[in-house]
Amino acid sequence: MELGNIRIRINQNGSAKIECLKAEITLPDGSVVIKEGLFSLCRCGLSEKKPFCDGTHKTSSFQG
Repeated sequence: MELGNIRIRINQNGSAKIECLKAEITLPDGSVVIKEGLFSLCRCGLSEKKPFCDGTHKTSSFQG
């Protein structure tokens, strides 16, 4: 699969912002999600939408 250029920005005490043409993400259950454009991955482990960020880190004491 051609993914094109990928930009990843790790936000202090927050998510990992991903910007790309297309990303193929394999989830723990083996299912595959295709994301395009800009999206965020959870780093705090508290998101209800894992592996994607739902902003929960903003109300937690996550540091990283």
